[in-house]
Amino acid sequence: MDTLLNVNTGLLIWTIVTFLLVLYILSKIAWKPLLSGLEGREQRIREEVERAENARREAEKLLAKHKENLANAEREARHIIDEGRKTAEKIKDDIIREAREDAQRLVRQAQDDIRREKSTALNELRAEIADLAVRAAEKVINASLDDEKHRKLVNDFIDQLPRN
Repeated sequence: MDTLLNVNTGLLIWTIVTFLLVLYILSKIAWKPLLSGLEGREQRIREEVERAENARREAEKLLAKHKENLANAEREARHIIDEGRKTAEKIKDDIIREAREDAQRLVRQAQDDIRREKSTALNELRAEIADLAVRAAEKVINASLDDEKHRKLVNDFIDQLPRN
């Protein structure tokens, strides 16, 4: 156990010399490639971080453009819907207007038809009344009078009647 606690100075000197020699050789041979490898790796990491940052910025730009396109599409859709509503309203108003015009035209036509039919019926009725009056007058006076004089007399009388 005593030998473990004793310091061998010769061994200590040779260990220090060997360490310094290995350190010198490593600094000349291995240190430069090791440092250049670390620097290259650091440079690649920086480039990758920069590329990732550029990609993030580009993605943000694309996202902003996508949002803008989406907003434009929504505005366009609202515009198309509004135009469709306006067109539908116009078509509805046109159909209603045309239906009213057709109804008014049909009412006027029916009224005209009724007036014509009424006029025709009244004229036929007058003629019939005139004939009846002439026949009745003939029977009353028991003599055959001139048809023309009787018709004139009856027509004058009918013309004096109120017209409805």
